[in-house]
Amino acid sequence: MQLPLHDGSGNVEVADGAFARQFNAALVHQVVTAYLAKGHGGTRAQRTRAQVRGGGRKPYRQKGTNRARAGTRSSPLWRGGGHMFAAQPHERSDNVKVNRKMYRGAMCCILSELIRQNRLVAATAFAVETPKTQSLAAQLTALKLPNVLIVSGEIDENLKLSARNLRNVDVCDANGVNPVSLLSHEKVLVTVAALKALEAALA
Repeated sequence: MQLPLHDGSGNVEVADGAFARQFNAALVHQVVTAYLAKGHGGTRAQRTRAQVRGGGRKPYRQKGTNRARAGTRSSPLWRGGGHMFAAQPHERSDNVKVNRKMYRGAMCCILSELIRQNRLVAATAFAVETPKTQSLAAQLTALKLPNVLIVSGEIDENLKLSARNLRNVDVCDANGVNPVSLLSHEKVLVTVAALKALEAALA
């Protein structure tokens, strides 16, 4: 299939298998869920009554105090005591099984849907001469791309530095593209070099 370049200078040829795939909502949902699940840290930790410091001595005598019986200050009923069912790091896994074929298929579905919705913009090249946010913002304003993911063949340091202070603008290379980044922006600006790299990776 042919993708028109944003400047009207011509078209770029891309493979139908990667950029003209029928959208599979269930597959995309499963892959996005799996990708987000891998980002969970699993670092929460609470102490049981055995791990709380102190609690070896009986707080007060058994009878005659008009208070409930207590044998230790580390009881879960006491403030500062241990938790009854304490959470531990990596006590359960949130990871969802997704094989390589499913991941590639979901990426093809997303890219194809972006093209159908006119949210994917192809460009011969895209760069800034100096690392200035104002310069990049002016270019994106001229292209009417306030919320955009810029995908280039290689990371341009000037482009990366210029985009880091723009709220809705992200920059990555073809290897750094993921399903969440593609879906979280209104537009995706992809250079020809990045398109060819994505085509080769998803073939």
